[in-house]
Amino acid sequence: MTDQLVIIDKITKEHHSIREHVRLIGDSLNDIEALFSLQRAHAGLTQASVEDLASKRLQLQRVLNQIDEGLRNHFAYEEKSLESLFGEALTKALKHEHHEIRTQIEVAKEIVAETDLEGLDQKEKLSSKSSLQQAVSSICQSVEQHAALEEQILRMLRKSLEG
Repeated sequence: MTDQLVIIDKITKEHHSIREHVRLIGDSLNDIEALFSLQRAHAGLTQASVEDLASKRLQLQRVLNQIDEGLRNHFAYEEKSLESLFGEALTKALKHEHHEIRTQIEVAKEIVAETDLEGLDQKEKLSSKSSLQQAVSSICQSVEQHAALEEQILRMLRKSLEG
């Protein structure tokens, strides 16, 4: 029982760390949003702002890669450690949600990798920005909802184990 409580505590702590890292995605996107706003305000795009935008895009790529790697490790640990607590059916559902989140991250990484803003007109830039925002928002929402649900299940398991 003590080992199971240690697993629950570890996963709960990891969730808090993951939420902080996911917020970094939003922060990176906010930086990109600020540059898009600057571009709209100044019709004549300078080379410096294109370079800044490229730098922010690389930053977003790095954050997505870090989130991807961290979640892969976290999900692998959960799937292995929680199977005895969750049972077959709940573990299967857990793996399904993990797969959906990893797929969303892959889609976002593809969008970022394919986004080359040089030479695009304003409409194309806005379309790229919208795609990025939707992908990142979807990841943030999915991770937050998944972690909250998982933590609720873990709290219930903790009560059962302690009671």
